[in-house]
Amino acid sequence: MTAAPARLRIDRAALTANWRALRDRAAVACGAAVKADGYGLGAVEVVRTLAAAGCRDFFVATWHEAEALAGLGVPVSVLHGVRDEDMPAAMSGIARPVLNTPIQVARWKAAGGGACDVMVDTGMNRLGVSPDEVRTGLLEGLSIDTLMSHLACADQDSPMNAAQRSRFAALQGVTTARRMSLANSAAIARGRDYAFDLVRPGLALYGGVPCDALAGAIAQVVTPEAQILQRRTVRAGETVGYNATWTATTDTEVAIINLGYADGYFRGFSDRGSAAGGTLPVIGRVSMDLVALDVSAAAALAEGDWVAIDFDLRAAAGISGMSQYELLTGLGSRVERCWQ
Repeated sequence: MTAAPARLRIDRAALTANWRALRDRAAVACGAAVKADGYGLGAVEVVRTLAAAGCRDFFVATWHEAEALAGLGVPVSVLHGVRDEDMPAAMSGIARPVLNTPIQVARWKAAGGGACDVMVDTGMNRLGVSPDEVRTGLLEGLSIDTLMSHLACADQDSPMNAAQRSRFAALQGVTTARRMSLANSAAIARGRDYAFDLVRPGLALYGGVPCDALAGAIAQVVTPEAQILQRRTVRAGETVGYNATWTATTDTEVAIINLGYADGYFRGFSDRGSAAGGTLPVIGRVSMDLVALDVSAAAALAEGDWVAIDFDLRAAAGISGMSQYELLTGLGSRVERCWQ
């Protein structure tokens, strides 16, 4: 197969270090959210890496995602529960459903389903059964491994965090659940009171920093790299790219690289992004397949050379206007994943 002209350099050691740092901070069992194909990195390789480090709980969104991990022999939970269409996969035992509604609970009971997890809505008003439904016996007869909930504002100092935690903590002992789980990446940073028995980080595993408390504790995992397709001199007064948004004030050395918004390097980086540690600014509009860099400071760079794109997720989110989650999960399939 022909090598791709754009790639993601994925640091396996950094991924493992991030998981261990979050596990140690939480001081309880630490799982991993690997939905959206491992936040864009490749779920199979993420799971293999973290399982080797000791992770024993993995979370995906759909049964299609669970099927992709079925051969790895690790415990997987499907966060979106179980529809009628999902029952054959669910009953095969490849993963546990996270039951979210009374209808899903009834469906699982009627089928004689085995171990499951249950999501409780403590105030986010997204997925989950209500605390009152739990207290009035909705979950009786289920074999519940993990009772879980999810904070709406974990990355902010909001009174909702303590309120949701209190509603969840009040359910301790109400069900036969083996474990309770509330915290995502940002909630881990809120302290031991939010950890319960199991934490479920996602973003921070992959190098994202969801809150100030984790700044400096999380290593960068992903670095996009792209090959130079052409180097050219743009004369003073000439423009670069669509709509001529950048004009050379002096003769400028420009490299055109094989990367664009179809690869997940979004238009928000136009005239704002950079490569090689900030020394090579993005100039002009990011287009579907191409980006222009000012390489005046890099006389040795030539056609065919590779350049590393600056992709610290917190900084890149500030520059581009995209969330750190979007930057990761938007990385395109044309970009080769290179694990190191």
